[in-house]
Amino acid sequence: MHEAMVAQSLLETISEEAAKHNGRPIGAKISCGKLSGVNDEALNFAFEAIAKDTPCEGMKLEIEHKPLQAQCRSCNQSFDVELSQPRCSVCGSEDFDLLGDAALVLEEIELETD
Repeated sequence: MHEAMVAQSLLETISEEAAKHNGRPIGAKISCGKLSGVNDEALNFAFEAIAKDTPCEGMKLEIEHKPLQAQCRSCNQSFDVELSQPRCSVCGSEDFDLLGDAALVLEEIELETD
């Protein structure tokens, strides 16, 4: 289960940052590409399970899926690709290059401090 490895990595990073700032993590936001294969339910479940009995227990994890990007070969514009209608949103061309899928990024951590 790839979500368990992602959850473990998030837990470690969030815990380290919380310790640096003498805070208790209460929320975090991550983003990833649509093709990353991250399942929100599985990631939340895995995170809750490994966060048990740690300072991260009970914190809220928000996951944002970034759209897939492409660049049109006809008009040279970048656009969000809709997989159900794979064509340039500017000129309608079906001739485009897919750009790299967004990486999984820990965008922010919300800490509660004394």
